[in-house]
Amino acid sequence: MDLEKLIIGSRGSDLALWQANWIKSQLEDLHSGLQVEIKIIKTSGDKIQDVPLAKIGGKGLFVKEIEEALLRREVDIAVHSMKDVPIKLPYELEISVITERENPFDALISRENIKLVDLQENAKIGTGSLRRSSQLLKYRPDLQIVPLRGNIDTRIKKLESEGLDAIILATAGLRSMGWTDKITEVIPSEIILPAMGQGAVGIETRTHDPDVFEAIMGLDHEETHLALDAERAFVGELEGGCQLPIGAYATIDEEEQNLTLNGLIARLDGKTVYHSSQQGPLAEPKKLGRELGKKILAMGADKILKEIYQQSEPES
Repeated sequence: MDLEKLIIGSRGSDLALWQANWIKSQLEDLHSGLQVEIKIIKTSGDKIQDVPLAKIGGKGLFVKEIEEALLRREVDIAVHSMKDVPIKLPYELEISVITERENPFDALISRENIKLVDLQENAKIGTGSLRRSSQLLKYRPDLQIVPLRGNIDTRIKKLESEGLDAIILATAGLRSMGWTDKITEVIPSEIILPAMGQGAVGIETRTHDPDVFEAIMGLDHEETHLALDAERAFVGELEGGCQLPIGAYATIDEEEQNLTLNGLIARLDGKTVYHSSQQGPLAEPKKLGRELGKKILAMGADKILKEIYQQSEPES
């Protein structure tokens, strides 16, 4: 390998830096002579903390400035939580590597360690995710959803400071930060289906950069990559992102060499949820994702999409 130095572009949050340092150590283990540095880049998503993501452009705001640095060649790779990565990337960039997925499910943290089913009537739950809030309301229509933004530690502090009964966070992030003791329960996918890519870390590169690709390709986890190809194709068929209440989760049966994809889209109030699954050969994950997307659209999801987009249109 000819590459001697590699610069990682990363957000500055504790979790993002944990992920960047983890990739750094993996690369240094793979290539003993490689010098790896981390460059912190502040993104729009980090700067704007008082507005729901759905109203300012979605989670793409957590990657835009890092991608721009990548295109300017100020960094060689970008490390992202895959659930933050938009479906459509700049044509000069690609997700080259996806590492092995951590726990993909959501976690409940409650003030008195009370499980979701046992929370008092009209309990206040903090989340900034439309996907989580809509599925929570389907499960328990009495719950009061309180919008919540900020880094993991900020949101945990708001559990007390804003008088919430509980908050919902990704299990993977809590595990990475060593905060599993804070988890009241991991919520099964039957109650809240995860976001596409939740629990997986991806590496974005310039499309034609063979030296960089050679350096990082050893970190790719094939099964996770195939599963996320299916999930992202499903969300892409719905033309959705984090501003829509969409869940997608793929599992792989190695013995049968097939993949099962579960997907859903919900109304914001949780009163209508279109949920289905599709199974197919492991070799065709994107085709499977597109097929499930078409299936759910045909069930009536297009009506939900239209309704949400109309609600989000600015007043004239």
